[in-house]
Amino acid sequence: MVLSIPVAVKAQGLVDVKIDSVQILVGEQTGYHISATVKPGQRVVFPQWKPQQQITPGVEVVDAPIIDTVDANDGFIKVSQHLVLTSFEDTLYYIPKQNVKIDNKTLQTNNLALKVLTVEVDTLHPNQFFGPKDVQDNPFMWSEWIELLWLGIAAVVLYILCLLAYIRLKSNKPFKFKVRIVKRIPPHQKALNTIQALKNGGTDRANTEDEVKAYYTALTDALRLYMQDRFGFNAKEMTSAEIISHLKQEEDQSKLQELTSLFETADLVKFAKYTTAISENDRNLVSAIDFINTTKQENVPTEERIEPTITKQQRQTMQARTWLKISIGIMIILATAIIVYVCWQLYDIRA
Repeated sequence: MVLSIPVAVKAQGLVDVKIDSVQILVGEQTGYHISATVKPGQRVVFPQWKPQQQITPGVEVVDAPIIDTVDANDGFIKVSQHLVLTSFEDTLYYIPKQNVKIDNKTLQTNNLALKVLTVEVDTLHPNQFFGPKDVQDNPFMWSEWIELLWLGIAAVVLYILCLLAYIRLKSNKPFKFKVRIVKRIPPHQKALNTIQALKNGGTDRANTEDEVKAYYTALTDALRLYMQDRFGFNAKEMTSAEIISHLKQEEDQSKLQELTSLFETADLVKFAKYTTAISENDRNLVSAIDFINTTKQENVPTEERIEPTITKQQRQTMQARTWLKISIGIMIILATAIIVYVCWQLYDIRA
């Protein structure tokens, strides 16, 4: 069978031959390669070989040849035939030239030499022939295991430290901070509720001196508390004159005139045993309500958000817990990485 590969035409074909090793032992194999550099379109025919066929007496072809083609640049391609050769006799062989046909032209390769060597045998001591030995275990050496041993101990220590840190973290319970939402009654509503209670209790209809005194005391106290919350000055600790003087700087004078009359009447009742008529009590009550309604603030928030107060010691404890959690995470990652590395090294040594 003649192998033929269509390739491009080349006016002058080039052939080459090489061998992988010019010296082998008896029974060893070596590669033998014939190549032709041609132009695309040329037809290349290599010598025909079959397995166990001798390329030269004493040198056999092991397998059927393999043909491949590669680009040789500059518009040429390289077509190669690859053979595997072997020999079972120790001597020097000359591999003759091989004919390579390119289109209608036959070119020859160079001849090569192959040296086959035999294994030396001690013929003087034929009894000292030792058969194949069984598989032996490598001797145990601490130098090969000491690094893995220390790494394993380090991983165990890290896991123990993680456990102790976790126990410490669980024993110190975290602080629980709650945000409180407190219902707030607007200052004007507080004052109006107090005055409404006076009306409902009939104190505005007081007849005796003590009842009248208690009535005006409750009425003025409600107004003082309202002024303190509404205007921000300490009305509970001020005299009536000081309160009126302070309010004159920002409030309607007509309203203050009625309020002035109310406080003057209250002072007379509490300190001069002044007796009032029912109509005067009603008038002063209306004046107080009118003053509150005139000066009250609209759309006052009815709820207040009270944030918890964190002490310096609590803040330090929280920071310590945070760092303890981070340390536990780092130690777990590091210890796990060490264990993985040790297991991989043990598998590699065993393999």
